[in-house]
Amino acid sequence: MFVIIVTVLMSAGCTQGPGFATPGPTPAQTTAATPVTTISTPQPSFSLGDHYLKKSYSFQSEKDVYREDVRVDNTSWGIAFDVLPLTGNITDSWFTLKVINMNTGRTETYGYGRTFGYELHHLIPMYTPGPYRIEMSGYLTKVDVVLAKRNP
Repeated sequence: MFVIIVTVLMSAGCTQGPGFATPGPTPAQTTAATPVTTISTPQPSFSLGDHYLKKSYSFQSEKDVYREDVRVDNTSWGIAFDVLPLTGNITDSWFTLKVINMNTGRTETYGYGRTFGYELHHLIPMYTPGPYRIEMSGYLTKVDVVLAKRNP
């Protein structure tokens, strides 16, 4: 009789002994989000005063090239240019501005598109007076260029 009672209790699941180890629910694995860090190039902050050059240029063909010769008489000057792409696909447009010091032959190149990125506004501090040639080329862009003394 005892055997029958024990058998009935065991089949009903009423046992006092340790149960078999059954895996519990697997906790959801959480992955920590990796923070995205955007490194931006700090833009200089200054304003421009008296102009050496202030013009707008339009580049419709890859063969469009403009040259300007200017004489800078101040050690504290700068270049600003604003680009307006003339196409819906900005990767099709580009602009290059070469600044050539005619005394030393040193050339600095700035630009928009291609290898320069797609920043529309550029403000570049310059420090050496003298005669300069500015050579500009581009494609499908309108660019406003200013060379001027920097305000204190």
